[in-house]
Amino acid sequence: MAEEKNTQSASEWKAGPGAYVALIVAIVFFSGLLMKVDGMKWLSAFDFTTLGGTFGTMKEPAKNNFMGAGGISARAGFLFALSLAPSVMLALGFLEIFTHYGAIKAAHKLLTPLLKPLLGIPGLTGLALITDLQSTDAGAALTKELYDAKQITKKDLVVMSAWQYSGAGMISNYFSIGVALFTFLTVPVIIPLVLMFVLKFVGAIFVRIVLNTVYKGDFQDEQ
Repeated sequence: MAEEKNTQSASEWKAGPGAYVALIVAIVFFSGLLMKVDGMKWLSAFDFTTLGGTFGTMKEPAKNNFMGAGGISARAGFLFALSLAPSVMLALGFLEIFTHYGAIKAAHKLLTPLLKPLLGIPGLTGLALITDLQSTDAGAALTKELYDAKQITKKDLVVMSAWQYSGAGMISNYFSIGVALFTFLTVPVIIPLVLMFVLKFVGAIFVRIVLNTVYKGDFQDEQ
């Protein structure tokens, strides 16, 4: 019975060549690699942030956007949530396509040897982590889907959340907001980005250690 279950599990995660192609396309699409390619601006048409676009502004763009100025309470919160909907819907739509073509299975095969020793999470979480580099909302939505489908445990969820929360939306935020500081940098622009990426792992590893020691008893039923 156990041997039959293992065979079924291996078959379930079998990834063909098309799955690896889908994974590569997904990584490129969500990673921001195509967002600003010197001399080849047209490539940004295949980038998630570019396709997500932006809302227009009101008469005084320095003070107002489409939500206006001075909003408070539930109404302001509703409009803010509304502003997130297009990018989340776009991301989830593309993720469904990539998943259909096996990107999750390929990620599980390729990333488990990396993520399991470092963070203790399965490789199938890799696509959610990659997505988080550009869209915190889409990354969180994909993480929730994995948890609801019981493909990850609650402990995996906490570690993933720690990784995503640190430097959330790293690439899109760095090149949109952080660009104002580029002229003051005394190191290459890529160095802070790499440092933030490494620290995401440091934070998640620290959380994993805490869960395995201080809060070990809370996850005994998941062993």
